[in-house]
Amino acid sequence: MSVFYDFDEVDAFTVGAVGQPGARTFFIQARRGATRVTVKCEKQQAAAVAEHLRRILHDLPAPTEKPIAAAMQLADATDAAFVLGPVGLGYDRSSDRVLVQLEEIIEFDEEGEPIVDEDDDDRSKLRVFITRHQAHAFCLHTDQVVAAGRPSCMWCTRPIDPDGHSCPRMN
Repeated sequence: MSVFYDFDEVDAFTVGAVGQPGARTFFIQARRGATRVTVKCEKQQAAAVAEHLRRILHDLPAPTEKPIAAAMQLADATDAAFVLGPVGLGYDRSSDRVLVQLEEIIEFDEEGEPIVDEDDDDRSKLRVFITRHQAHAFCLHTDQVVAAGRPSCMWCTRPIDPDGHSCPRMN
């Protein structure tokens, strides 16, 4: 069953990870008052959203407010509304807000064809409008969350597991 979440403004738009480095699960979360929508995603997806938000922000005036660290903490993320698929980003000049639309992942059959019901728009969606300040804070916080993972090998740049690392560049 698909659900559409729509926020014209939010108290927080953040990212977080649960678990130990190497086995973390990533989440993007929007909160307004007592309402919270959490979307499960991959680390690379979170980093890509931050990268594309930076591109949008590059052409806009810099935010004047400073990020509030407490607002960036992930609230209980045990119940994700859906798993992230397509992402849409934009900017609404009339409201001076950045649009972030997250959609549920598309399922594929054995032949690689998308599984589509009669209703082509049967995926869950989260659409939020965030301030430039919130977008900037999301980018900074995403950098911190992503960097908190496993360190990279200085020779092959692959993540080093806590149990050891078999580097392909070292014989």
